[in-house]
Amino acid sequence: MASLSRFHKLALVSLGAVGGGLAYYNLNSSKNEKKFDVHNSWTTNYTPTLKWDMNWDHKAVRHIFLIRHGQYHIEGDTDKERVLTELGRHQAEATGKRLACLDIKWDLLVRSTMTRAQETATLIAKHLDKNIEVKDCQLIEEGAPIPPEPPVGHWRPEPKFFQDGARIEAAFRRYFHRAPPEQTQDSYTLLVCHANVIRFFVCKALQFPPEGWLRIALNHGSITWVSILPNGNVVLRSLSDTGHMEPKLITSR
Repeated sequence: MASLSRFHKLALVSLGAVGGGLAYYNLNSSKNEKKFDVHNSWTTNYTPTLKWDMNWDHKAVRHIFLIRHGQYHIEGDTDKERVLTELGRHQAEATGKRLACLDIKWDLLVRSTMTRAQETATLIAKHLDKNIEVKDCQLIEEGAPIPPEPPVGHWRPEPKFFQDGARIEAAFRRYFHRAPPEQTQDSYTLLVCHANVIRFFVCKALQFPPEGWLRIALNHGSITWVSILPNGNVVLRSLSDTGHMEPKLITSR
C-alpha cells in the first residue's frame, strides 16, 4: 500500500478527532489519481437513543379563541330586546359544532354579559364538554375602544371612548398574557363577545396601531384564534373564520 501523504495523514487525524467512531475511511490509490472518501455512519444507520424534546422545560402556550356573537335584532331599545335572530341562532349552532370538531379540551368559556353574547355562548356550549368552566365578564361588553383612524364621519361616540376604552383595555390585560410558570400544558380559552372588542384585541396583541381596529371586518359567529407563545411572540392563526358555515348563513352587519 502506498504511503500516506502529509495531507492525508492530517486529514485522518482531524477526521478521527471530529468523527470518532462514527466515521470510516476508504483510501484508493492509482498511478495518476488518489481518491479520499469519508462516510459518516449516522447518515445511514444511526438511530438516536432519545429524540430531542422541543418543550424540554415544559413551557405552555395560551390559545385564545375570540367568537363574535350571532346576528341579532338591532332595532331593540334595550339590551334585553336585542336578542339573536333566527339566522343568528343558526350561526351560533354552526360555530359550536365547528369548535367541537377541533377536538380541543377547552379550559374556560367566558361570556360577555350582553344578551346576544349570552345567547350565542349558550348555543355554543351545547356542543362542548359539559364540564367546561363558564364565566360571565362585563369587561368584554361591546363598546368604543379608541378613536379610529381614519375617523368615521357618521359615527362619533367620543363621550364613550374614555369609559369604554379603559374597560376594554382592562379586559385585554386580563386575558392576553403568557402562561404562568406553573402551567405545564397548553390552555384553550373561549371568549364570546363583540366585534369592536375582538378587533381591538387583535391589534393590541399583534402590536399593530390600535387605532386601526375599525379597518378589520368580522362576520357574525366567526372564530378568531390567537396563540401567545412562552417567549412572548403572538401568532394570529385565524381571523373572522366562517368557513364552517354555509354561504347563506354568513353575515357581518
